[in-house]
Amino acid sequence: MIQNPGFLLTVLAFVAVIGPLVFVHELGHYLVGRWFGVKAEAFSIGFGPELAAWVDKRGTRWRIGALPLGGYVRFKGDMNAASQTDPAWLQLPPSERAESFPAKPLWQKAAIVAAGPFINFLFAILILSTFAFVYGESRTPAVAGKVQAGSAAAAAGIQAGDRILSLNGREMTTFDDLRLYAQIRPAEPVTILVERSGRTVEKQGRVGAVQEQDGFGNRFKVGRLGIAPAQPVIEPVELWRAPAVALKQTGQIIRTMVETLGQILGGGRSVKELGGPLKIAEVSGQAATLGVESFVFFMALISINLGFINLLPIPMLDGGHLLFYGVEAIQRRPVSARVQEWAYRSGLAVLLAMMMLVTFNDLSSFGLWERLSGLIG
Repeated sequence: MIQNPGFLLTVLAFVAVIGPLVFVHELGHYLVGRWFGVKAEAFSIGFGPELAAWVDKRGTRWRIGALPLGGYVRFKGDMNAASQTDPAWLQLPPSERAESFPAKPLWQKAAIVAAGPFINFLFAILILSTFAFVYGESRTPAVAGKVQAGSAAAAAGIQAGDRILSLNGREMTTFDDLRLYAQIRPAEPVTILVERSGRTVEKQGRVGAVQEQDGFGNRFKVGRLGIAPAQPVIEPVELWRAPAVALKQTGQIIRTMVETLGQILGGGRSVKELGGPLKIAEVSGQAATLGVESFVFFMALISINLGFINLLPIPMLDGGHLLFYGVEAIQRRPVSARVQEWAYRSGLAVLLAMMMLVTFNDLSSFGLWERLSGLIG
């Protein structure tokens, strides 16, 4: 039986996950900025009061904040940690103005901003490449070895031996493709194209919805077709091919994130499924109790998540900056300061609202509101 990680292990595991990933993210911005000759005035891991700080020979202040929920690199010419341009940069001496962020060409600024999410994806790919090389790649064919009685597949007329060619038009190559597609679509209608005895047959059905509980008592709804593979196939992965396998896996994870977010925005899934820092901390502790491999794999997932979230086109995030640069490239002039100020204020409001929502969800998943209502009642 899996043991509860306890408060101390949960906190330590959370810091061990978030700290390195935030550092890696900001290091991407910092290194590409240095490559293009931009001076970094501050490199911070965490927010709030300083726990420690030092200044290097290049004049960069490296700091560790008390709240390990993020970080930032403030380049010369930035007004704040959100990288808003300080109008005073134009008054700097020519030598200092040349090493400021706003003075750089548009493509260099875009590269500096994109480097943060990119290095998060790269970090995850390195981890997944190692796992692929050590454990191999699952290549189990998308064939129904066994169909569970009363399942969604049985109701749709799927038989043992059927090769699933596609679900709702999406090609299914391996059994993992089936699992990944179905698990985020509980109770959704599905058109199943199968190959049976050399013929192509189309079946209509609905993905099954089951309530599951993990070893820590967390309940969640997932989609299931109700079929099992005939024989699992694990293929060895050569070292040279491991990055390609990891890149494919990263793409699958990102696609699942995009589709899940689309379902939430479209009302197909509840916003209660969104989790925040408290949930990440809880799962970090849980992953730590399962061993080093589970913990490292969890870090890869969070790294992909961090890169993906930062690319969302929300001002204050990297994706918001890239959106402005895209508009600037199209209209051949920067977005006006007034529009940027309005956008940053709106972006801050959106981020604060999202933080409040996910924190509320986190506390709900811990049963806080039920205990409070019990005390009041």
